[in-house]
Amino acid sequence: MKFNNLFRKAATVTVATTLLLGGGFQAFAKEKDSGDLEDDSRFTQITRHDMLNIFKQQGKEKFEVPSFDASTIKNIPSAKGRDGSGKLIDFDVWDTWPLQNADGTIANYKGYNIVFGLAGDPKRAEDTFIYLFYQKAGNTSLEGWKNAGRVFKDNDKILSNEAILKNQAEEWSGSATLTSDGEVRLFYTSRQPYEPENKLYGKQTLATAQVNLSQPDDETLKVNGIEDLKSIYDAGDGKIYQNVLQSVGVNLDNHTFRDPHYIEDQGKKYIIFEANTGTETGYQGEDSLNKSAYYGGNNEFFTKELQNLLQSPKKNGAEVANGALGIVELNNDYTLKKVMDPLIASNLVTDEIERANVFKMNGLWYLFTSTRGSKVTVDAIGSDEIYMLGYVSTSLTGPYKPLNGTGLVLHQNLDRDDITWTYAHFAIPQGKGNNVVVTSYMTNRGLFPDHKSTFAPSFLLNIKGSKTSVVMKRILEQGQITIDPTDDKEVPPYDYGKK
Repeated sequence: MKFNNLFRKAATVTVATTLLLGGGFQAFAKEKDSGDLEDDSRFTQITRHDMLNIFKQQGKEKFEVPSFDASTIKNIPSAKGRDGSGKLIDFDVWDTWPLQNADGTIANYKGYNIVFGLAGDPKRAEDTFIYLFYQKAGNTSLEGWKNAGRVFKDNDKILSNEAILKNQAEEWSGSATLTSDGEVRLFYTSRQPYEPENKLYGKQTLATAQVNLSQPDDETLKVNGIEDLKSIYDAGDGKIYQNVLQSVGVNLDNHTFRDPHYIEDQGKKYIIFEANTGTETGYQGEDSLNKSAYYGGNNEFFTKELQNLLQSPKKNGAEVANGALGIVELNNDYTLKKVMDPLIASNLVTDEIERANVFKMNGLWYLFTSTRGSKVTVDAIGSDEIYMLGYVSTSLTGPYKPLNGTGLVLHQNLDRDDITWTYAHFAIPQGKGNNVVVTSYMTNRGLFPDHKSTFAPSFLLNIKGSKTSVVMKRILEQGQITIDPTDDKEVPPYDYGKK
């Protein structure tokens, strides 16, 4: 059910939804006009109305990713590996995620912070595998990150004895948790190759493994093999989430099923992930153009925006746009227990909302996702726009309300060839206070001989209830994932009254 469903249709009605805010209560109110559309969605929609309002918000300092000095940016010193000929080279490192506790805070593994990341040869796009980086807890320098090497061996997928994983071609993003037993549990995306002649279409599958680590000495962590490697879920029959076969041969259809993010709530285990809606959850096709719930706003807006879309060069892309953030419950052994309806969907807006990230903070659940303007089917949104969108709820399973009125949390519109271009923004709670650390990667793969994709400087995001603001004066080190728990200062002013 969408948050807007809480408002009954009437001439003019004011309804307050009460949300717990760090020991107190705050009422969120909304006026509903008689011209507003009735909405029977089962979950929150990112609407075309939202995106047009986001366009109006972007450019305000509190939403803008801070500017970084390109002359200060360094490659990760430890990000090295072998090219195809065996030569030692500097690797690109892009999407990363930390080892977290079950509540999303940074885990301390025997005195270390751990980050998993996608890394590979800048000249070989298919060289995309998961590496483990580690740093002494309390050390926030880029030079403090050491490289424990690739997590999986090439034959691990064969030894898994799984029909899906045996055809794995690449390892894509995910998450990791430190279990109550002190074990490192990795969740990732297993991607098959695109080989239609072999009936392989690049299928993405949520998978997991336990990563075993050893300590040869006081300064070193080493990947000591994996165990319990298995697939979890790959969209099955396509009813709740689109499967890869449903996208084969469909023009402009960008199938996604990746980025599993692990979280626990009240003793239950869940994964939230990027997907697309299935045949029973608001699918795709020309009929989507007439579904008012995907537009938002009122009847007047729906009528006008529909006519605009029918004339837009992005119409065909909008018809197949059905990006979603899905959720499944797991058994205690990390196998699939229950498939649930999506938490967020972006039908008629975009096919791609990535890097699901959720945590509980001050009594509320916060859900974030990254997306690119190049995938958005709203004419006002430029192809260089980068967004992190966010949502808030009193429950992990929703319904979710857009932060800042529209969902906009972060925006950047640098040229993709700019060294300081960033993506895959990831918000990390610190366990207390209102500030979270935002990490990302900087510089696109293979663009420069001397600048590799690397950890970007981190920065702080302040969150209060349904409002957020970038802490512009608190730029952190490249790759920094924690702040001193006693150093959670707010830098005024924060104007939370404006959208």
